Amino acid sequence: MTAIPVGLSTASVWPQTAATAFALAADLGYDGLEIMVWADPLSQDVPALRRRSVRMGIPIMAVHAPCLLITQRIWSPDPETRLRRSVEAAQDLGAPTVVVHPPFRWQRRYADSFADLVAELEDATGVAVAVENMFPVRRGLGPRSVEMSAFRPSIDPTDVGHRNYTLDLSHTSAAHVDAMELFKRMGTGLTHVHLADGRGLPKDEHLVPGRGDEPCAELCEALAAQGFAGQVVLEINTRRAKGPADRAKDLAEALLFARLNLGISMGR
Repeated sequence: MTAIPVGLSTASVWPQTAATAFALAADLGYDGLEIMVWADPLSQDVPALRRRSVRMGIPIMAVHAPCLLITQRIWSPDPETRLRRSVEAAQDLGAPTVVVHPPFRWQRRYADSFADLVAELEDATGVAVAVENMFPVRRGLGPRSVEMSAFRPSIDPTDVGHRNYTLDLSHTSAAHVDAMELFKRMGTGLTHVHLADGRGLPKDEHLVPGRGDEPCAELCEALAAQGFAGQVVLEINTRRAKGPADRAKDLAEALLFARLNLGISMGR
């Protein structure tokens, strides 16, 4: 059985840059990187990413399209153009997957054509465009709190139906969604996993797996049992690390958790 590749998201080293992620992935023994395209100039520079990947021997496993609120003007103010450029970047970098969020509610034209656009890009390029589950925003406290979704038609990409999905366990935690049930709904379309943890708080925590309440170990075991052919990427929050040593320790713990629960020999 082929071992499931375990990668590191460059988002896991924020506020450090993709350069730090390359170095840590090499030092700690990750199988590759997912590039989060955002304000970091290196994350937007495809030729520079390719050169660094070759020089350091760290494959780029996936490109995360710039679809956060803070990245709405990176590469283009048009969300369709940003997604197309992300797929082109994945092709140039040899990455089999692009991760993308569902459209925001106010992106009406993009939302109306999103499913067809994703299918068109996959047909034309062979790159898997893996649509990610999201979480609602909660306003207020207690019984008067209001839950709102910023995404159209919903936070659950299986409501529309796509060929490829990304399952994010920090997002299932924030949404109070049963991660294993969503895993089953995604079925053979599950291509990419953002492995992280959460405690059910109304925010995106991205804890080191095992430090929250999500079924991180159960999911890893299920992926191994079914012969998962996709990728597992650690997308954790290390911004409160006291320094480089603390950040490296968290990322090493996350990698160890993933490989042990995926049944991967640590001697690889």
